[in-house]
Amino acid sequence: MTEQTLAIIKPDAVKKNIIGKIIQRIEDEGFKVSALKMLHLTKDEAKGFYIVHKARPFYESLTDFMSSGPVVVMALERENAISHWRLVMGATDPAQAEPGTLRHAYGFSVERNAVHGSDARETAEWEINYFFKK
Repeated sequence: MTEQTLAIIKPDAVKKNIIGKIIQRIEDEGFKVSALKMLHLTKDEAKGFYIVHKARPFYESLTDFMSSGPVVVMALERENAISHWRLVMGATDPAQAEPGTLRHAYGFSVERNAVHGSDARETAEWEINYFFKK
């Protein structure tokens, strides 16, 4: 069944000028990009997006990082989009990510790991609506 997921190319990857490489991989993996925009999140917008992590010790540094430069947000579609995008991204920690994954290739740390993806259908719906209000 076709489903949607949110993907974000994070500030570290935008700064490295690898947007095109990541989008090429997305398309090569059979995803359809159904919405895309580049924006620079304010600290408040980053806090709102990552509100689920508010109580976590990394919340402040994560939201600082995510508001430190432009990001590219995309709604992606394909069969099993959520699980497939997570497979393509690789483990959150680039050091643990499988060779061939985006985070293994382009990530630097748990926080600066090049890309974000939704982890469940409910999350995907909420995240897509956060950036692409219907």
